[in-house]
Amino acid sequence: MVHDDPRDTSLETRFTIPKSWSSQDNLDGLATSGMFLAGLIMVTRNRILAWPSLLLGFGAWINQHPLRTKEGGTPPMSNLILGFSALVVAYLPLILRNAPATPVRQVPLD
Repeated sequence: MVHDDPRDTSLETRFTIPKSWSSQDNLDGLATSGMFLAGLIMVTRNRILAWPSLLLGFGAWINQHPLRTKEGGTPPMSNLILGFSALVVAYLPLILRNAPATPVRQVPLD
């Protein structure tokens, strides 16, 4: 007699993670947060958060190792470039000059 009942306790197996998965694959967290922070800086132009984003990108670049990179992961150099470009975008309005405002003259209606 075949038991097809999924609630049968004799059919239970213990959950095991495959050997190809390890906890070391999740080292990309700081790099991901640095890229998110750089994107946030480009949108909000917050100069204070630009420096930690650059430091997170620099830390991801220093900690790169061929054995630690995930397949299809983001290369750390792009994270560093994104952090630097966020820094440039945050400080760009201080460097560029705005055109002088010309006073608006009203023409009388008579």
